[in-house]
Amino acid sequence: MHVLIAGGGVGGLTLALSLQERGIGCTVFEAAARVAPLGVGINTLPHAIRELAALGLLPALDAVAVRTRDLRYLNRFGQEIWSEPRGTWAGHEVPQFSIHRGRLHQVLWQAVRERLPRGSLVTGARLAGFRQDRSGVTARFADGSTARGAVLVGADGIHSVLRARLYPKDGGIRWNGIQMWRGAVEWPEFEGGDTMIVAGDMAEKLVLYPIAQGSRPGTRLTNWVVCARIGDAAKPPPRRQDWSRPGRLEEVLPHVARFRIPFLDVAALVRATPEFWEYPMCDRDPLPTWTRGRVTLLGDAAHPMYPVGSNGASQAVLDARCLAGMLAARPPAEALAAYEAERLPKTAEIVRSNRLGGPERVVDVVSERAPEGFARLEDVITREELAAIAGGYAAMAGFAVAR
Repeated sequence: MHVLIAGGGVGGLTLALSLQERGIGCTVFEAAARVAPLGVGINTLPHAIRELAALGLLPALDAVAVRTRDLRYLNRFGQEIWSEPRGTWAGHEVPQFSIHRGRLHQVLWQAVRERLPRGSLVTGARLAGFRQDRSGVTARFADGSTARGAVLVGADGIHSVLRARLYPKDGGIRWNGIQMWRGAVEWPEFEGGDTMIVAGDMAEKLVLYPIAQGSRPGTRLTNWVVCARIGDAAKPPPRRQDWSRPGRLEEVLPHVARFRIPFLDVAALVRATPEFWEYPMCDRDPLPTWTRGRVTLLGDAAHPMYPVGSNGASQAVLDARCLAGMLAARPPAEALAAYEAERLPKTAEIVRSNRLGGPERVVDVVSERAPEGFARLEDVITREELAAIAGGYAAMAGFAVAR
């Protein structure tokens, strides 16, 4: 069996490593002509890190990431609403990592280069279409070249070409009206240097977490995200060429001004960032199926979700590990069907939960009830209600600690 993987991102590369581990050949076709460490920070949760550790990647990740110790939810005045330990501090056998997406990608890319045969990574190969028959799949690329395999997997992101070919009447990308500005800059460490902060309310949110050691003692490469509702969710998302464009201080600073975080000057952090980017917060409606015969979808191509609850990259890793296991145990079409049956319902539930705020709904609820802050949190919301929101999401998404 040989598997064709369209897309050399986190999901596609994890699939390649997982297939190699099981003795299954594959080729990864990446649309970009050159692979560069793009993006900013992400979090990878313990259920995904456990799978990457099984691939022998834990030391390499530890070298470039921060082990997240705590997650704290605050209102815009910096008053604590909820906090919880994360990763090994919460009882998991492996950590939660806060990491630069580009460095995670580099770890995976380098592992594929080292472990798979020469020629297994093809760059500048943008999928254009496919044709399948009883014995396999032929993928066609934009430059006119073709490749033949037993299975074709679309791991080509939220703008997936393969998804569009499989489901031409798909409802398209959905924007919730929220714009995100994201950047990373070396900054003095706060709250121990390993804490993730989510602060704000229904109108504007701030997310902060360190993603790497700084070049000087007492500093961290610190990721920040500012989210603000600037548009109507009933309208189409910004044009694709308007995604990932350089952000402008005059647009983001008015939103930052509402925050009063005692241990951090957020405006100074944003001003000190040499360059940052803006993105619309988008997802897609869950599909009824991902698979047609020998062709299936994985990661953001299958289930793009709002960046809430730190689940995007983690779910792509889980997809990849599940699919590789199914392909090792069953004939191709049967394996793809079993993979879809296992993963589609779980990820669809996360997509729907993230639309409602996921675990970050704790700040929305408190903001709605106490928009100007509170004297006593227990007068606003019970600890049981907070635990139900945060703990319920962890259980649903599959990273609750097994007791």
